[in-house]
Amino acid sequence: MSMRTPRRNRPHEIVERALELSRADGCVVIADEHSSANLRWAGSALTTNGVTRGRTLTVVATVNGGQGTASGVVSRSAVTADDLEPLVRAAEAAARDAGPAEDAQPLVGGEKAAADFTEAPAETSSEVFAAFAPALGESFRQARAGGRELYGFAQHDVVSSYLGTSSGLRLRHDQPTGTLELNAKSPDRTRSAWAGQATRDFTDVDPRLLDTELGRRLDWAERRIELPAGRYDTLLPPTAVADLLVYQMWSSGARDAAEGRTVFSRPSDGNGGATGPGAGTRVGERLSELPLTLRSDPWAAGLECAPFVLAHSSGDDASVFDNGLPLTATEWLREGVLNRLPTTRHSAGLTGLPVAPGIDNLLLEGGSSRSLDEMVAAAGHDGPTLLLTCLWYIREVDPATLLLTGLTRDGVYLVEKGEVVGEVNNFRFNESPVDLLSRAVEAGRTERTLPREWGDYFTRAAMPALRVPDFNMSSVSRGV
Repeated sequence: MSMRTPRRNRPHEIVERALELSRADGCVVIADEHSSANLRWAGSALTTNGVTRGRTLTVVATVNGGQGTASGVVSRSAVTADDLEPLVRAAEAAARDAGPAEDAQPLVGGEKAAADFTEAPAETSSEVFAAFAPALGESFRQARAGGRELYGFAQHDVVSSYLGTSSGLRLRHDQPTGTLELNAKSPDRTRSAWAGQATRDFTDVDPRLLDTELGRRLDWAERRIELPAGRYDTLLPPTAVADLLVYQMWSSGARDAAEGRTVFSRPSDGNGGATGPGAGTRVGERLSELPLTLRSDPWAAGLECAPFVLAHSSGDDASVFDNGLPLTATEWLREGVLNRLPTTRHSAGLTGLPVAPGIDNLLLEGGSSRSLDEMVAAAGHDGPTLLLTCLWYIREVDPATLLLTGLTRDGVYLVEKGEVVGEVNNFRFNESPVDLLSRAVEAGRTERTLPREWGDYFTRAAMPALRVPDFNMSSVSRGV
């Protein structure tokens, strides 16, 4: 518990001491206090549980020189007050040995400290599962009565981040992240179904409801139908849409687009191209005929995330010099039109686009109020429709079109005349999420969802189901 932390090892004091030790021209210090609690189960019985705690300290030293400003970044775990000076000196040495940083900018300034900057870090414990664990036990009994076995895990993480800079910033953010993944199997292991949910505190999670849905899907799978590869009218549930659009978001940096390397680059017209802000990008172009808005918002209900930049390293879409920069609600796609691409202060200057750092949540809105079940009831009347469960093993094939490949998993179902009539084989798909947005003919109700493929990295998402009339199932996948 934090009460046992020695005074000089409290996170805000670690940050202050590191800043005091710095001899660099500029310094940024981020102390991340981690705590985690988990439950795991197999065969409808608990197997393990545990609680862990830790700390990671990141020091960014900046050194001004005749050719520009260089930065050195060093991160280490389990840092105490006694470890600080070697860590700070290592960051300074890394800065002196590095060449000028291309993304160099003045450090973000500020004098007002967050009101809770000196308070103890937030922590999780096994108590987060106080109501969930009994409900999980009931879901085990429910599953056994239904002739199925449950496998899965529940995990709750809390990270308290303390950010201090030599320019005066003192900011703090507590980030709770919870995930539940539940897999139901028939006793002979020939049928499998998956469901997942993201949560902040497990008070809104009922594993019994998920098990009921999984039981329905296993019942669907009692009839097996073989289908060939091809293009199929397909319903993608929110989790599958989230996996595709999260990857799209990660691939949408403004600089790469302006330099002609991504699907968001504007093709050359052969006459030298357009000029002005965003020249060379597709900003302002319609990407979907549906009135879809893709946005991020640090204050989105249930999906709250850090309202300022926390960058532990620099890259194409992040800059350590931007640490502490305030974040605001950003519409990446506005009613079907590309509105923003992610930028740092540096890449914004290069492209002429507004500063728009990445934000740790993603919402797609603007569809109908239809639930996925209602979309199923309206499907399969003019030919077969496929209903997916989730996607996995997603990999990029072509960055110029953002063509992705991957596999379906844990249930692909055939819909005929508004009814699910059986389970079909799994497929490998080849699709671009940008192209899918242009071809989607219906979007359902937006709901919070857990990306299956990227759930270890990105959990805060709200998506609708999408109907795509010609989803490309490029080959049949066996043994998945």
